[in-house]
Amino acid sequence: MTQAEQHRWRVIVAFLLVYVFWGSTYLGIGIAVKYVPPYLMTGVRFLIAGVLMLFYCWKTGRGIRVNLPQLARLAVIGCLLLSVGNVVLAWAEEVVPTGLAALIVAVTPLWFLVIDSFVFRGDRPSGKGYAGLALGIVGIAILLWPKLMATTALGRKQFFAASVLIFGSLAWSLGSALSKRWQGGIDPFSASGWEMAVAGVVNLLIATCFGEWSHAHWTAQGIGAIAYLVVFGSWVGFSAYIWLLQHVSMSKVATYAYVNPVVAVFLGWIALHERVDAYILGGTAVVVISVALVTQSKVKKRSDREEPLPACEASAD
Repeated sequence: MTQAEQHRWRVIVAFLLVYVFWGSTYLGIGIAVKYVPPYLMTGVRFLIAGVLMLFYCWKTGRGIRVNLPQLARLAVIGCLLLSVGNVVLAWAEEVVPTGLAALIVAVTPLWFLVIDSFVFRGDRPSGKGYAGLALGIVGIAILLWPKLMATTALGRKQFFAASVLIFGSLAWSLGSALSKRWQGGIDPFSASGWEMAVAGVVNLLIATCFGEWSHAHWTAQGIGAIAYLVVFGSWVGFSAYIWLLQHVSMSKVATYAYVNPVVAVFLGWIALHERVDAYILGGTAVVVISVALVTQSKVKKRSDREEPLPACEASAD
């Protein structure tokens, strides 16, 4: 097997890990936050995962040393991804069904387009990209319509949490964009370990300030859910995601948003008996189409030359 073929297989395996296990983490988070508050749950999860990941990297000879500027950049990335984006998701899942939360997070590629095109590159999306953005807004409106029209206190709370979750995905997208630009020269697994460890410490400090320790119930089910998130969400899924960001274009990495919601909705329906109604089905179809349009769109540079958004690295073709 040639080096190019080996790389291609690594990319395929990494995508499968992100597709399947990250889809299942919505269920894991939904179970965990029933017993342990969001900041405490994510703090324990990411500190354990980060420290053990760094230990693994050290034992296997991967470089874990970083200088102060590199550590600062990794801390920013980790906090955006795991102290804001992931915590908002955990907080929202206290009231929002896991399948609906996954579908809302599916708009992340739309944020990718906005950040990567307008903030970092200055390129303009093509008509297909703008159509995807507009359609994504329609899809979110369909998903949230029953909550918007709700007259009960729970329905209004769910609408507020789901709305905040949209902006939580913005923090995740920004952290992902910075990860692709700031992690050059750092082993991706070591970078994952540092990001998780720093975010774990930050989250535990915030949990202590909020008094979350007194509200935690360390049941077997809650601990089991956190353990699953540590292994399959943090070690396996997150590390594969960070590795892909270094080897594959952001637009291709963003395709996990096609699969994760389907896995999450199915598991929520099977395990938690969550309702799958016409709004969920219709919103899912619209969001998936919008994500497809965005990830396949092209951008127009100032020279009016079009290329995929963002440009695909040769090694990923």
